[in-house]
Amino acid sequence: MSPHEAVNEYLADKQSEVVNSTFHNHKHRLNVFLEWCEENGLEDMNNVRGRHLHEFKKWRAQDIKRVTLNNQLGTVRQFLQFCERLDVAPMGINERLALPDLDREDEVRETIVSDEEAEHILEYCERFEYATFRHALFYILWHTGMRISSLHALDIDDYNAREGWLDVRHRPDRGTGLKNKSRGERQVNLNEGVCEVIDDYIEGNHPYVEDDYGRMPLLGSKQGRPHRNTLTQNIYVLTRPCHYTNECPHGRSRDSCDATSNQHASTCPSSVSPHAIRRGSITAHRNANVPKEVASDRMDVSGDVLDKHYDMASPGEKRKRRQEHLDQM
Repeated sequence: MSPHEAVNEYLADKQSEVVNSTFHNHKHRLNVFLEWCEENGLEDMNNVRGRHLHEFKKWRAQDIKRVTLNNQLGTVRQFLQFCERLDVAPMGINERLALPDLDREDEVRETIVSDEEAEHILEYCERFEYATFRHALFYILWHTGMRISSLHALDIDDYNAREGWLDVRHRPDRGTGLKNKSRGERQVNLNEGVCEVIDDYIEGNHPYVEDDYGRMPLLGSKQGRPHRNTLTQNIYVLTRPCHYTNECPHGRSRDSCDATSNQHASTCPSSVSPHAIRRGSITAHRNANVPKEVASDRMDVSGDVLDKHYDMASPGEKRKRRQEHLDQM
């Protein structure tokens, strides 16, 4: 079977199993592989050998970062596993494609949820976990960029459904203090999509159990107000690629990977903490040309701290921001 035919079979098999954004990512990554096959005269998947995969890896590594290369090769390995199951590629050939080792610097760069990843997660939630606790949790964090402590402090009464905003308040005497105390109090605007999910969660999935202070939390549990660790654990669960794409970019088997258990979700190399969502949200706001002062007030962070620790845009993204401002002059 030719590489083109094999890729078409793989994509046809995947299309009904994954969300659209994941499908298009696989299609893009495999088109790059097909381009290499054409340039190097590889016309039959049965002829693929380790040296071919090594050359492809070297060729691809010239243009992209190691983290991106890891995702690229992870998709190709999944494709090769599919070919093995169809008996159109040598058995075990996927294991000959070694994924790059990621050092600490690479991992630090990855502790941010990108626009693309957030889109995948929200699309998954829309289809399979609509208006659940996790859906509302992730959507609020991504859309607002707020700290987990701010979300933890919210009551149902702090949500203005008619006008679409959240009232973040410092109430340490009632169990929910903010990091910056009263200076962190603010009203945060919401878009229509977030409001719709919150409304449907409150109407259909909220347990309506008060906390120890007689308050009704915006995101609730059967025991009342969920602990911050519970919120964090649910983010680790949701952000595992195997959870929202049904695939593992690290080539692990579900049967042997401890991280497939919700209890150990934080051990997945690709799962992230709520803080990574905050970083990604702030970067997305700035890339959308939200002024620094507006983002600073919305996310309760100073401009200097925002620039140093939260705005993870690449030099190219920052250049585009400046260009758009210059174009308006």
